[in-house]
This record gives sequence, structure tokens and C-alpha cells, in this order.
Amino acid sequence: MKLSRKDILGMEDLSVEEINLILDTAESFIEVSTREIKKVPTLRGKTVINLFLEPSTRTRTSFEIAAKRLSADTISISAAMSSMVKGETLTDMARTLEAMNPDVIVMRHSAAGAPHMLSGLIKQSIINAGDGAHEHPTQALLDMLTIRERKEKVAGLKVAIVGDIAHSRVVRSNIYGLIRMGAEVTVAGPATMIPRDIDKMGVRVSCRMKEAIKDADVIMMLRMQIERQDGNIFPSLREYSNYYCLNAQNITLAKDDVLVMHPGPINRGVEIAPDIADGSRSVILDQVTNGVAVRMALLYLLVGGK
Repeated sequence: MKLSRKDILGMEDLSVEEINLILDTAESFIEVSTREIKKVPTLRGKTVINLFLEPSTRTRTSFEIAAKRLSADTISISAAMSSMVKGETLTDMARTLEAMNPDVIVMRHSAAGAPHMLSGLIKQSIINAGDGAHEHPTQALLDMLTIRERKEKVAGLKVAIVGDIAHSRVVRSNIYGLIRMGAEVTVAGPATMIPRDIDKMGVRVSCRMKEAIKDADVIMMLRMQIERQDGNIFPSLREYSNYYCLNAQNITLAKDDVLVMHPGPINRGVEIAPDIADGSRSVILDQVTNGVAVRMALLYLLVGGK
């Protein structure tokens, strides 16, 4: 199987059929990670470059593990290790990497649209591992895989996404993907953290967390993106947690079998209480596990592994 596209740049342009293909393929790769020898020869002889020009733990590590479990050769480049510190442009770096003839470049960048620019410059497949506050498609795919795994469907579910909506690339990708797959999405957070006209994406909008999570099948909490915030848009983290932290009291408003999700890293006690993050309804670690499977699936489908 192979995707009919060269790159994975965002969820906005993925069809229902493509999303289902990726999720179905990822399900088949989950089993590989449970083996004693966690490796298949699918991408032997292929080369994957992880170009992470912004800090990452989960995404970078899971892409590296995914490539290695498919037997691909992997090269990791960070901003500090690259010639960009010497003044090299992103365009020149991309063309240099292209000349080395890798098969896939996985890219994270602080500027929105950076992977899209590269995709038009070089012949290799580009996977967007997060571009600024724009999109994070692989996170949305692993989130949907986790939901489908537990709920056996996505269509018809009520999903509440709570937190720093304005600065989160995760929320944009999830909105595109979840709505396309038939979920009902509500976003909630302080008014200063909700983008103007986000309702035009097809979501319900609320500034009240309790209203958003009422009868929810899935609650997705988001991290406060302090590093992206321009100025003081909320009085303090303590006050934020008083209104928007998921805890043992307000979670009772959701359905009894609600799934609690978080893309990580977690600020415990700020957006989610420790007992909820570690509780029976939390699937946060399942998201991490499924992240490896989704990234294996994308590498396999883009490169055309056997």
C-alpha cells in the first residue's frame, strides 16, 4: 500500500479514505512493538532524516524508534548541530540534504509553513512534525487511533478540547481530523486564548470548561504554550488552574467512560490534576504508544515499504 501523495503536511487536506488507511495501517504495526525483537525489514536500505529545529521529546523519539523498527537508517539533526548556527538558510540546508538522497525528511520548525516550503523545493517526502502554532498532523492521527481503539469509532463522539487554543498546533490538526471523521468538537479556554472566528472551522466555542466537558466522550487537555504567548494573557497559572484544570470534581460532568487525553508534556496541577492524569480514564500513555505505530505507518505508506 502507498499513499497517493508525496508529503504529510497537515490534516486539512487529508481525506477520510486516507485517514482510515493510515489508522488501519498503524493498527497493524502496534503488534510489532510488543515483540521480543521489535524490528521488521520493511524499510531496509531506506534513509530517514529527522530535522528537528525546535525542541521535542515525544515526537522526535517516536519517529526515531518508528524508523528503526522498520529497519530504516536514521539521521537526527537539531538546530544546535546544524549549519544554521553559522548562518545557513533553511533553503540551502534542504538542498544540501536533498543532494545526499534520503527517502524521507521529518521536520519540526518554529515557523508555520516551513515544511510546506521545503516540500516544494525538494523531491523527498516531507512529514510535518509540527510547524509553529499551525499544525501537528501525526499527533492528531495518533489521537484518533487512540480514540478509535477505545471507543471503536470516532463518528458521533463528543470531544472537548480545553486549554490554550490560540497557540496550539495540536488543536488545529485535531479539529480538521475529528470533524472530518464525524466527531462533534467543542473548544474551551480563556477568551484571550481562543482565536477569533475559530467557530468557522465547525466547532462549538465556550469560555466555560464545565459547559464544554458536560456529557463529553473524550476530553483533550492542552498545555499552556507559554513560550508562544505574547505578553500576559492570563493573570497567573494559579488562577488558570482554578478555572481550567481537569480534576476529580469537574470530570464528573463528563460521561462515566470518558477518555482523558493530553499531547504532553503535562503541567501537573495546571491543566490536569495528577490523580486524573494517572487515573483509569487516562489514555495519555496509550497516545505515546500509538504515536510510534502511526509514525511507522506513515513512513511505510510514503516510502512504499514491503
